[in-house]
Amino acid sequence: MRGLRTVLTLTAIGAAAMTGGCDTLLLPAAGPNAFVVRGETTWHGPPYGLVTLTPQVVKTLDEYGPRTLTGIFGDRRPPPEIKFGIGDVVAVSIFEAAAGGLFIPAEASVRPGNFVTLPNQPVDTKGYISVPYAGLVPTAGKTPSEVEKEIVDRIKNRAIEPQVVVSLVTQNTSLITVVGEVNNLITSVTGRIPAQPAGEHLLDVITRAGGLRDQGQDTWVTLERNGKRGTVPFGSLVYDQGNNIWAWPGDTIYLYKEPQTYLAFGATGLQGQFQFSAGSQSSAFRMTLAEAVAASGGLLDLQADPGSVFLFRREPRELAEKLGVDCSKYDGPTVPIVYSVSFADPAGYFLATKVQMHNKDVIFAANAQSVEVTKFTAFLNTLLSVPNNVATTAVNFQTWRLDSQL
Repeated sequence: MRGLRTVLTLTAIGAAAMTGGCDTLLLPAAGPNAFVVRGETTWHGPPYGLVTLTPQVVKTLDEYGPRTLTGIFGDRRPPPEIKFGIGDVVAVSIFEAAAGGLFIPAEASVRPGNFVTLPNQPVDTKGYISVPYAGLVPTAGKTPSEVEKEIVDRIKNRAIEPQVVVSLVTQNTSLITVVGEVNNLITSVTGRIPAQPAGEHLLDVITRAGGLRDQGQDTWVTLERNGKRGTVPFGSLVYDQGNNIWAWPGDTIYLYKEPQTYLAFGATGLQGQFQFSAGSQSSAFRMTLAEAVAASGGLLDLQADPGSVFLFRREPRELAEKLGVDCSKYDGPTVPIVYSVSFADPAGYFLATKVQMHNKDVIFAANAQSVEVTKFTAFLNTLLSVPNNVATTAVNFQTWRLDSQL
């Protein structure tokens, strides 16, 4: 009877341990069980939001999407017109309607044409260029047409119907800086390239700077402009027009390599850190949840609970609120979220193919409850075998003593 009570007591302890209700008995495990993750037991750690993947949740994630460069910089317009800056080399040509004026001599044979071209000159440190009879003309921060108008206004009372053409000879300002993982095949490119008057997009600038050194699956693009900074995968410049925005004079574009990775724990075929991939031999800049689970070996047939696959990540507070999470207990701009998906439901596979992984995401596959039962049974067998082993040892020892006395 005493042995039966012991067995019943141990069984009760095991049942409590398998449901997370007992802190005194911890069975070996690769992580929390599904009861703990879903909040069905007491949890003393930091709070997190639990969201079950549904078609509506997947739609919300797709509509919110990763933040684009357009969303960060908030301007889809082409870049402003290029203006002169200090150090730019400028050419000035002055035309008159007839000979005998301020710049064109009366003897027509002396000079072919009715214009004069001044020597090229840089915009000085105070922002001026010098034009005969017009004096020091403010040039820095002005467009060619504005400088032309200024010169005409200053000489129109002395020259014969003057017209002026101002052009940029050497562009030393209004540059775009491109550094990082670009080819050095173009020897004239030193990292700073002139902005084009017609304007161009980021991909155009990167191409003009030499292009990428490889296919770009692991390359990130950081754009700095007017104190703001945004970073996106290079592949998103190709597939998402919200990222291939206009380049502006003064932009800095930094390209660097950093493979996107995620972690897999629990009852998956493999545990550890994995790169985003498009197969066993190639990396990728994006990956779905279904692909990530498959790449980590899938779910173990004899161990995993297919109804308890979890995705851990931090989401912007705005998105968390759209997902129905009470954000009042969280501080900061991001909220820890645990997404739950059931692979026991065929629909779960379709949902998982629509959820895009993020860099540094964590996937956890919980053990099936039957695994916990098996663990506890082995533990119970160990406990029950101890008295039997002690009794057997005592009998063997007593037999040895009797034999030795004979």
